[in-house]
Amino acid sequence: MALTQPEPGGVLHGQGDPRTGPLRGTLATTACMETLQVGYLHAVAAAAGCSLSQPFPDNGIDWHLSHGAPEHVVDDEVTIKVQLKATYQIPPRPAGDTFGFTLDNEHLVKLARTPVAVHKILVVMLVPRERDQWLSAGHDRLDLRHCCYWTNLAGHPVTGRRRTTVRIPTARIFDDRALCEIMTRVGSGGTP
Repeated sequence: MALTQPEPGGVLHGQGDPRTGPLRGTLATTACMETLQVGYLHAVAAAAGCSLSQPFPDNGIDWHLSHGAPEHVVDDEVTIKVQLKATYQIPPRPAGDTFGFTLDNEHLVKLARTPVAVHKILVVMLVPRERDQWLSAGHDRLDLRHCCYWTNLAGHPVTGRRRTTVRIPTARIFDDRALCEIMTRVGSGGTP
């Protein structure tokens, strides 16, 4: 039995159009964006040494991340709740100190509640509009595009009738170091 070998560019010989790339599935773009951001979250959690759990049903929060370290003051393992969002409507490397992201008020109320026993953060991923630009792989790396940013919305007011635009700081790139710093602050009794 002979197996078809992939071409150097990743497309099987005779499939897809070289001008448009490989034949992609018909899953909705928003569903694919959700899957991409979950992959990003998993990679960050793995590099930070965190465990992940997904509440079922989710009740408005996508993931729980836990970070164990004997240096934590409040407990040897601390947890935060993470809500993921993604958009292709904001270009990469947004200009300025923040960019606007609109949330349904019901969702904002959940993320803005204070005080809380378990802190929550919002993680927003900016992705290219075209799926063929979302990632590239080589022998020495896997690049996911573009970037995730995080914010703590505790105490944020609702200002719109049905939806409210919140400001996401561009300096708060969500990566393994940022997650470790968040967990260190929470582990010492502070906020993310």
